[in-house]
Amino acid sequence: MMGSKNKKIITVSTREATLKRHLRRHLKALGFRKDEDGALTPAGTGKDVIRTIHSSQREARIIDSEKFTSARYSKLIPYFAHGTEVNAAKISPVLQRVSGNTWEGDLFRLASLTWSVPVSNGFGRRLRYLVWDEHNGKLMGIIAIGDPVFNLSVRDTLIDWDVAARGERLVNIMDAYVLGALPPYNMLLGGKLVACLVRSRDIYNDFTKAYGKTTGIISQQEKKARLLVVTTSSSMGRSSVYNRLKLGGVEYFKPIGYTGGWGHFHIPDTMFEDLRNYVREIGHTYADMHEFGNGPNWRMRTMRVALTALGFKEDMLRHGIKREVFISRLAENAFKILQSGKGRPDLSSLLRAEDVAKLAVERWMLPRSQRMPEYKAWNRDDIATLLAKQRSAPLSLQSSRTPRSRAGR
Repeated sequence: MMGSKNKKIITVSTREATLKRHLRRHLKALGFRKDEDGALTPAGTGKDVIRTIHSSQREARIIDSEKFTSARYSKLIPYFAHGTEVNAAKISPVLQRVSGNTWEGDLFRLASLTWSVPVSNGFGRRLRYLVWDEHNGKLMGIIAIGDPVFNLSVRDTLIDWDVAARGERLVNIMDAYVLGALPPYNMLLGGKLVACLVRSRDIYNDFTKAYGKTTGIISQQEKKARLLVVTTSSSMGRSSVYNRLKLGGVEYFKPIGYTGGWGHFHIPDTMFEDLRNYVREIGHTYADMHEFGNGPNWRMRTMRVALTALGFKEDMLRHGIKREVFISRLAENAFKILQSGKGRPDLSSLLRAEDVAKLAVERWMLPRSQRMPEYKAWNRDDIATLLAKQRSAPLSLQSSRTPRSRAGR
């Protein structure tokens, strides 16, 4: 028995030494250094630095998806547009909700892999959408909203919440964790259009149908949830997409401040799994408390346990990259309801997605197409180039050059 116990101690000790070495080496490769107080500091806060910090996690996602990409790329790439297929005067955006285990779900996944920052899978409640250009049957952008983080200081201060009120009414808030346009539509400020679609009656109604009767995360009581607010944050620090986002005098997203620079995006999935296994080995329950509802920010908590046990400071999870946070009120009286828990949502300014899209095309996309016709030069086969840039080894992808319409799928 003693021999078995000693062997386990040696095994854990060896794992500790290996984890410490790998973690230090990884953070150094990303450009992190320690300041005078021993706190972690990035090499800067510019976009190139942020992309570098994300690079290992980004490459891991691409590698994990390589089998999927190789199998589905040629069938899905025709839904992406050549620049010459886009007629700015006839752009006609429509929303399509995505279900799991469908070709639309595969298309959403492929599109999200082109993002320069890794896209989360989300957790808890989720609504995912494709944004189509109905005129040519091509994909314009993608949207995904999911459960918000429990602790978000700038949001909670704005709403004037205490802990009890937040626990009771957080079910009425979602976070847009995927939000953007694809080329060539992004060159025409399509990102602004896609963001505005979040504040539409279509998404409000979808949420009500899917989650109108939901169970509170903390209270475990059934609640009549309504989508009153959607938050989002810029992955690259300050955002030019969500700022000044108004249509017809209505504010679609409003900047409310910055995150505190805490998080775990600089720790790739493979390293997290190593830390999680270590937490399991030392007998801590957080290792397997991964269901939403067992406590907010499970991944962050698990990492804190592991890092503390390894002798690192909690500051290891303070990467220093502050993201700009934005909030969208779907109901005019959203904050009052969130503060008091009472009232009927005032949806008087909430338009259908079709109407929001028309305003956005006229406001941003048409003028941009006239000023910057370079979008016509975009070739959809460059999607493969976007994917290849995210990993060190080349991807082997074949494109189908025969355009196919969405209706013909």
